[in-house]
Amino acid sequence: MAPLNRRQLVQGSAAAAAAAGLTSAAPVIRSRPFGRSDEIRVAVVGVRGRGNNHIDGMQHQAGVDVAALVDVDAQVLAGRREELLKKKVERGDAWKGGPVDTYADMRAVLDRSDIDAISIATPNHLHALQTIWSCQAGKDVYVEKPVCHNIFEGGVMVRAARSSGRIVQTGTQSRSSQGMAQAIAWAQAGNLGKPLIARGTCFKPRQSIGKVDGPQKVGEHVNWDLYCGPAPLEPLERRQLHYDWHWQFATGNGDLGNQGIHQVDMCRWAIGAQELAPAVGAIGGRFGYDDDGDTPNSIAILLAYEPVPILFEVRGLPRDKATQAAGWNGGGMDRFRGSAIGATLECEGGWLHLPNYSSAIAYDLEGKEIRQWSGATDHFENFIEAVRARDVEHLHADIREGHLSSSLCHMGNISYLRGKTMDKAQVAAQVGEHAEGKLAFTRLAEHLERNEVDLGKHKLTLGPWLEFDPKAERFTTDDEANALLTRDYRAPFTVSEEV
Repeated sequence: MAPLNRRQLVQGSAAAAAAAGLTSAAPVIRSRPFGRSDEIRVAVVGVRGRGNNHIDGMQHQAGVDVAALVDVDAQVLAGRREELLKKKVERGDAWKGGPVDTYADMRAVLDRSDIDAISIATPNHLHALQTIWSCQAGKDVYVEKPVCHNIFEGGVMVRAARSSGRIVQTGTQSRSSQGMAQAIAWAQAGNLGKPLIARGTCFKPRQSIGKVDGPQKVGEHVNWDLYCGPAPLEPLERRQLHYDWHWQFATGNGDLGNQGIHQVDMCRWAIGAQELAPAVGAIGGRFGYDDDGDTPNSIAILLAYEPVPILFEVRGLPRDKATQAAGWNGGGMDRFRGSAIGATLECEGGWLHLPNYSSAIAYDLEGKEIRQWSGATDHFENFIEAVRARDVEHLHADIREGHLSSSLCHMGNISYLRGKTMDKAQVAAQVGEHAEGKLAFTRLAEHLERNEVDLGKHKLTLGPWLEFDPKAERFTTDDEANALLTRDYRAPFTVSEEV
């Protein structure tokens, strides 16, 4: 979809501003009257949750000013603008004291010659289109994980960045940890012996999002058309507009593509994989409640890299039924190698544990600690450094890294979506004696049973084993799986093969 021309944007933004009571929403085209000649002016898109961190992260950088905010929710937008203006005054940076313009439609900022970079923290289904538009408009981009809502989009984003010469950073901030980088290099040098498997966990309780009995009213302060974007323009079918979009496939990717993408990225980094996996399988479901979510809250995926595969597990229920009664987070959570959320590279002589975004610990086979690493730099700072240098190689998490790790999560979800529901005995028979598959199934079944989920009544979904061509980025034997590499786009919010 081509960006609107300036006249359309001014008219549309002015109308939106009048409706929302935001006098600053109409675009103002400037040629840098404020501040220094070397400043970088940023627009943050999607400012309610993670986007608020983007505002602070960018505004704290030397020589950077957040000059515009974009959100389809006018109430959120007005609040963030006032907060930012107040912070600018409190910090006393005179050259950063310029106005903060606000918009409902991000295309309004793409026509501004004084905006250098776009920082994106919108729902997943909007990431690709907004990044591509930004590259085409000559803007550098920081885009949150997962960078894409599907595998096709990720490939287009990479091509858009390369063809436009833009700097595009992925929001997997562990890539800016020098401690983790040093630890992975140490393990890859053979200090723990031959790598055997990478394991990742996302054991993070998520309560029900509720179940509505019909379409929900969207407030007039929300531009619903822009919110839906490439997704179908259908009524809201969940109780809460914000955040719970993660748990519906039309807009999100479940916790596999939300929290899990961080740890999947760590696993891929640890094994040194620079393309997508040659095969994938999945098992899981949505258990413990009946709600409006359709993404699995419990899933295990096996990414069949050779010679070192990745086994990743997501658990959205608490440790057991008693923990639920204690308030879900009141009694702790399942752990693997000491972490509920983490990644581990297991080797012949021990294992390397990555328990957070900025550290690593190596153990021998008896569990004795061998060595520790820690430390990280600011991921936003790394982006700004690369923008100033005009060099993609400066980035710690270039868009291609984001595409690969995001798409591994999508591969797992595709196997799940192509799966069939089965009872526990049927799944066990299908898994057979496959060592890692059997382990993943057994661990998942035991976790669900501790939460009193009857696997006779509430059946698991066993995804097919899908072979994949990493070069073509297509499945080799399943046309229906290939159909899930992309989506049906709603015009005019279309992601095109051509960039």
